[in-house]
Amino acid sequence: MPDYVVTLESAWIIRDVKSLDDAIGIAISEAGKRLNPAAKYVEVEAGFLTCPFCEETLSSAIVVADTALVGLVLEMKVFRAESPEHAERIAKSVVGKALRDVPLKLLDVQVL
Repeated sequence: MPDYVVTLESAWIIRDVKSLDDAIGIAISEAGKRLNPAAKYVEVEAGFLTCPFCEETLSSAIVVADTALVGLVLEMKVFRAESPEHAERIAKSVVGKALRDVPLKLLDVQVL
């Protein structure tokens, strides 16, 4: 059975924040704290989007009225999964238990 790297996308809401950099830092920190005891092997990074017009890379975070929505990318290695779909289910289960009430979306599954 092969090993996989599963990449998930998550949306994180931060309240009472003044700058975009602060919002990204707080989101990564909060996600890391919630993942630490049970799933400390999940890597957390700020997400990026591609502009549909100019195709440049943009930060996937926005601050409006001192409230931020930050897109995070969560990457996890899944060992000995039966298929890519099985690896996805395992990753969503592990991350979902630690990050309750946080939406998750599959970005990519790759064989190690």
